[in-house]
Parts: sequence; structure tokens; C-alpha cells
Amino acid sequence: MPGVGKKSAERITYHLLRLHKNEAAKLSDAIRALKENVRYCSVCYNLTEEDVCEICSSPRRDQSVLCIVEQPRDLIALEDAGVYNGLYHVLLGRISPLEQIGPEQLTIDALVQRIREGSFEEVVLATNPTVEGDGTALHIMSLLERSNVNFTRPARGITSGNLIELSNRDILHDAMTCRQSAKHLEKE
Repeated sequence: MPGVGKKSAERITYHLLRLHKNEAAKLSDAIRALKENVRYCSVCYNLTEEDVCEICSSPRRDQSVLCIVEQPRDLIALEDAGVYNGLYHVLLGRISPLEQIGPEQLTIDALVQRIREGSFEEVVLATNPTVEGDGTALHIMSLLERSNVNFTRPARGITSGNLIELSNRDILHDAMTCRQSAKHLEKE
């Protein structure tokens, strides 16, 4: 399983072996239900038990803003932060030539169609700040360069509470390249 090392796998195995037969059956049923009931949303590719997820079907969401993320767990992190109220599109990965992952293996075609047919004013390219994430964002922008949307990226740089001297070169580069107005300090 991804993210589970040898020691963790051993602990999980021993735990499962010690489970009472009823508990093991419940776990087995839960895994079966997961595989049978959870699917990708037909609109945004988030995980859902319905054809269309709760976010896509909510009239309370800002229909003019679309946030593109790599994985459902990225969407969950943004939702948990509680600072975004628009719609999402989950790519189900990122372009990574070294791993033989191209645009055709992601949900990019559906995304392009969705943006061209929709009435989005802003598209937030919230792919991870990595070479692959940035490359994926650039690829999407190139496909939609003639569209009438404003592309944005989440800010990057030094997080509140961190020290400049302890930040790495890439963080400092992003922080200085993506400077923002300090007017917000006056309000605090």
C-alpha cells in the first residue's frame, strides 16, 4: 500500500491477525462497500457515492471560480481550510514524463471542455508547487490560452510564523518573485 513502510505493514498485519473474527468481517465489509459505492463525480472527479458530488450540486458554491487540484486529498485540504467557496476539478494526478504519466491519463480533456462550455471567470491552478505540478499548470494554461478566464495560482513563499533565515532557496525565490501589497498589514 502506498505510504506504508515495512515496519508499519508488519504492525498492521499483526493487528489484523489479532482481530476477532467479527471485527475482521466488518473491516472486510467496509472495504467491499468502499469499492462498490465510491466513485468519481461525473463533473469534477472528486470522490462521491452519488453521480454528482455535494460540492458540484450545491447552489451555495461560487459558480464563477474553478479550482484545479491534483488529487481528491488536495480538495479535502482546501475544504478543511474553509477559505474557498468555488467549484473544483480534480486531475487525478499530474503530468510526469519520468513516470510515463501524460495529459491523456488525467482528466484534462474533461477540464478543457468544462471550462470552454462553462461561464468561469477565474481558474485557480492549485497544482502542487513542484516541477510536475508547475508543468501541469502550464500545460493547462496553454490549452486554454484563447479562453476568457483569468488564471491564478495560490501564493507561495514564507509562511506566517517562519523565519527567513530558516527558509530554503526555493521558498525564498517564490516569496520574492510573488510579492504582494503590504496594505493588509494596516488593517490588522
